[in-house]
Amino acid sequence: MGGGELFGRRAEFDQLAGFLHAARRSGEARLLWGEPGVGKSALMAAAAELAVLADMRVLRASGSEFEADVSYSCLNQLLLPLHADLNRLPPGLREALSVALGLGVGAPTDALLVCNATLLLVKAVAADAPLALLVDDVQWIDRASAVVLGFVARRLDGTCAGLLVSARTGAASFLDPRGLTEMTARPLDPVASGQLVDAGFPQLPPRVRRRLLDLAQGNPLALTELPSVLVGAAYQPVTHAEVVPLSDRLQAMFAARMADLPEPTRGLLLLAAFEGTGDVRILRAAAGERTGLADLAPAERAQLVRVDDATARIAFRHPLIRSAIVAMSTHEERRGAHLALAGAQEGNQERRAWHLAAAATGPDESVAQLLEDTAHRVMLRGDAFAAIAGLIRAAELSMTGASRGRRLAEAAYIGAEAGGAGENAQSLLMDARRSNPDSAGSLLAANAAAFLMLNGDGDVNTAHRLLVGAIETGQHGYRADDPALIEAMHTLLLLSWYGGAREYWEPFYRALRSLKPAPPDVLALASKTFPDPVRTAAAARGAIDEILRTLPDEEDPTRIMRIGTASVYLDRLADCRESSWRLVQQGRDGGAPRRHLGALMHLCLDDYLGGRWDEAEELALEGRRVCETGGFSFFRWYFLYNRAIVAAGRGRFGEAYALADEITHWALPRGVSAAALFAHHPRALAALGQGEFEAAFRHAAAMSPPGVLASHAPHCTWVMFDLVEAAVRSGRTVEARAHVEAMRAAEVAALSGRMALIQAGAEVLVLDDGDARARLEAVLAEPGTDRWLFEASRVRLAFGERLRRDRSAPEARRHLLRACDGFAAMGAEPWLARTRSELSAAGHRQAHPPSPGPTALTVQEAQIAQLAASGLSNKQIAERLYLSHRTVGAHLYRIFPKLGVTSRAGLRDALSARPDEPHPPPH
Repeated sequence: MGGGELFGRRAEFDQLAGFLHAARRSGEARLLWGEPGVGKSALMAAAAELAVLADMRVLRASGSEFEADVSYSCLNQLLLPLHADLNRLPPGLREALSVALGLGVGAPTDALLVCNATLLLVKAVAADAPLALLVDDVQWIDRASAVVLGFVARRLDGTCAGLLVSARTGAASFLDPRGLTEMTARPLDPVASGQLVDAGFPQLPPRVRRRLLDLAQGNPLALTELPSVLVGAAYQPVTHAEVVPLSDRLQAMFAARMADLPEPTRGLLLLAAFEGTGDVRILRAAAGERTGLADLAPAERAQLVRVDDATARIAFRHPLIRSAIVAMSTHEERRGAHLALAGAQEGNQERRAWHLAAAATGPDESVAQLLEDTAHRVMLRGDAFAAIAGLIRAAELSMTGASRGRRLAEAAYIGAEAGGAGENAQSLLMDARRSNPDSAGSLLAANAAAFLMLNGDGDVNTAHRLLVGAIETGQHGYRADDPALIEAMHTLLLLSWYGGAREYWEPFYRALRSLKPAPPDVLALASKTFPDPVRTAAAARGAIDEILRTLPDEEDPTRIMRIGTASVYLDRLADCRESSWRLVQQGRDGGAPRRHLGALMHLCLDDYLGGRWDEAEELALEGRRVCETGGFSFFRWYFLYNRAIVAAGRGRFGEAYALADEITHWALPRGVSAAALFAHHPRALAALGQGEFEAAFRHAAAMSPPGVLASHAPHCTWVMFDLVEAAVRSGRTVEARAHVEAMRAAEVAALSGRMALIQAGAEVLVLDDGDARARLEAVLAEPGTDRWLFEASRVRLAFGERLRRDRSAPEARRHLLRACDGFAAMGAEPWLARTRSELSAAGHRQAHPPSPGPTALTVQEAQIAQLAASGLSNKQIAERLYLSHRTVGAHLYRIFPKLGVTSRAGLRDALSARPDEPHPPPH
């Protein structure tokens, strides 16, 4: 139940309604089975509410362990409201039932008399109004009451009464279930579990929410009792991920069936609880060959565990059973179990380290070092939370204050930079400083403090000065193999970029030149492609090719994210898509939020450039949610920017301006100049879409003045075409020509195919010569040009306009039709309307009105459309055509507007109405 609402109980609800309907008509008896905490009582309460709504009289009772030895105690609870109706029974039966219920004085009566008296009373009352008898927890009712209820249940035919009883699955009961229709209350499915949690705990952090759902396994009581425990246990050892403290209710529920187990059996269960994977071989080794697993039998018979012979795995019937086992054990029992498991884990250093740490009773530097090494390994897998847990425990076991401070500082840095730890990271940082850390610890502490500042008040200038000071005063010797120094350099690169001015970059360049023997490959690459790509990125094209080739096999999420960052201004994000999606999935599964956000940023940008605008908007919203829930409020502006440029492209101008203003109002007081600069891009784009070229020119020029490609403002390359077009259309021919000359002098075309497209398009706008047109035609003919769908469509539109004015109508129509297809696929309505107007002026006449008018499909598009119309999924189509499933999705995104449909359902009819379309060859 959640605020009076049942979640995920539609099937059970329908069964209860059916039970009450049958009871009203001709009598009915049912038994509701369910595991402890699964929600039987909530269903019984729902049955009572339904009965009242159906004008039935409701009598309720519930079993109690403390009254199980009192004869007829449950019957007394159930029938007490009918005390006045006892007079309707014949004297003998009335006296027998009155004595049994403790309402009269007399000698004990025969059980059959009590049974008959109860049945007659039920029939008499049900004759006045339909009657519902509801008895919860019958496994605890007394034997005498159970006999009466069983007797009545088998004799309700022809009455207007129903009996519904509930019992725990597997529990012994005095009630004879024969004659009762059985139904089962099952655990909630994942969707309903999530709804119940969200209703009761709407502010639960996503990572805690996921862990709660995994632990509870659909048990409603666990879903409502565990959140407070889990919120207070942010960092737990990886080997203990499912061992959590239990509330009194949960412990009583899960521990009740373990109390009578033999001591050796409980010892084996404790080993299995700490081992975590259920590997029989490890448990056998930990238990000792002489003992083996023979003592596990009582737990198997009690259905606490099950052993899968095929996989040699032991599994607990419910994850919280292991927590109950641990709660019932003593300190020495737990320590002994950990030591035994550590001895059996020689081949798994990670788990061995955790077991030794759990068994340690004081500082132990060797175990602390094992845990620190383990933390570094799990961080490479992207599990920031496990890495933090390992470093915290390693700090607790450290022999010196310096070691403790260094490990706590690293935990604070990981928490601030990758895990979104927020207050926990701040607390760790304070502990590290109190422990008098060494120089490496100081650098890590400064790095952590810089990130905490960003995610706090967002003060870029202070964070930058703090980190520069730590780097320049550190005793690291500028060794390129010093992890703390390299992490600080990556942070400084970002801080300098946020500052958005040359002076921020000078300390970074000084430190970079000092690294010995040379900067690591990704840092060296990013230092050329990210700060000032116009002047330095072209020389890095060979290096990026080499690094991108390693991405398919790369497992380190931090390295993947940083390679993506280094790829942005060389337009190589498409090469990072598969790896970025891996990070997104890891984030959705509970991985480091910062890596999740970095991957979302890169996918959003690539989606915008490639025309996948629906996906760009979805991922931008996801990014905003992760920022808000994952402790990374600083990065929210980036997703506002992505939403703003798509809104501007689609003609939602008010939204674009509002989002841009929100970025500016946030960025300027915090010194985040890069964000404030970015905000001019959607404004320029919206103004162009509205035909307000003066405003468009002002906003584009604010990012980089005409005739200048601003130093250390890398995003100025994204508005070069905007500035030239706005300048031409507002009569600023000199400024437009100056900007084109600046592009040519900087050789921006050498950076990427997109830059070559933009430069060629801008040249055609200002240079009235055949060479410029020939260069643009050559670029547009390149196979990958349409991969930059928005820019390619805009350049074709501008080129088509120019050709029409020069009276080359056939050539103009060719480019305008391609632009029309592109804008329609993206939903870029202002640009689409402008293109259609140009087409009309160029003499193009459509057979149908513009809005539904489909355009021709390419051969590959026709293949994909036909296969999708036949019912194949994107993945199946991809396998047939040897494409990626995301490529198939992108094609369908373009196909729908061409065919005038909005979903796959309309494909078949649309294709049958176009017999001239090319059909795919047989597979």
